[in-house]
Amino acid sequence: MNRSLPIAAQVDLRRQPMEDVLGRVEEALRVRLDREALVRKRRSLGGRTERGTWVRIERRGFERIGPQGWNGTEAAAVLQGVAMPEWYRGVAWREPGQPVMWRADELELLASPSVAKGALLLEDPGLPDAWWTALNASLDALADQRTPRIATPDTVTITQEQVTRTLGEVFPGITDTRIERWAPAHADLTWANVMGPEFSIVDWEDWGMAPRGLDAATLWGNALAVPALADRVHQERRADLESRDGKLMSLFFLSKIVGPHAHENDPLLPPARKEAERLAAELQL
Repeated sequence: MNRSLPIAAQVDLRRQPMEDVLGRVEEALRVRLDREALVRKRRSLGGRTERGTWVRIERRGFERIGPQGWNGTEAAAVLQGVAMPEWYRGVAWREPGQPVMWRADELELLASPSVAKGALLLEDPGLPDAWWTALNASLDALADQRTPRIATPDTVTITQEQVTRTLGEVFPGITDTRIERWAPAHADLTWANVMGPEFSIVDWEDWGMAPRGLDAATLWGNALAVPALADRVHQERRADLESRDGKLMSLFFLSKIVGPHAHENDPLLPPARKEAERLAAELQL
């Protein structure tokens, strides 16, 4: 992230009038969006079109756009063996007079919905065995790819220095934070970004090279409120999560929950504290 760039004003797209943006996207991509079924999030929104496709629109400030750009969804189209919607076309433009970019991508419309509306789950979704088989096949295939891209989880470029700083602030007893293996990762593998019961992964704007286990740790951590589901993720991605890098990534995820900004009403907090204590002890052996 280039800290010399001006900071874009924070805007919540769930509360902003979007008709001008929607009209611009429709004209550029030559589609018509279903206004009655738009999915609004803080930084993005999406909707189906009259020709049976899906359009995702995102707003991002210059300070969150690194030298590699932010065409991750388009760049992911070349990945092999990973279950994801097909990418068709995209458009990007600058917001006049503001340090802000907009991007819209038209993609294949998937039959299955997101497993969850938000990042975490509070009850077991009852996913079939075929879903877990497809998850493993996709994550294994992704890790075997090659890319010059660097992952940007939470829109921040992940580096060894960032990992060391984050873990040092929350878990000062962990003195060796060196990452041994880096591999391509989705970098935002939450339950809102996986579809089910037919498996697929969506929202690829932040993918790139990351420490081994980042994706597994993210999915596992967001399942901690449902112990049986967290155990299933751990079982399926055991090789990643039980590696040293995977344990560091698990703590990296947990640091956002148990760190200085912890919320006592967060359903993930009690199990996260327990798991953080276990992992910290194992890494100090």
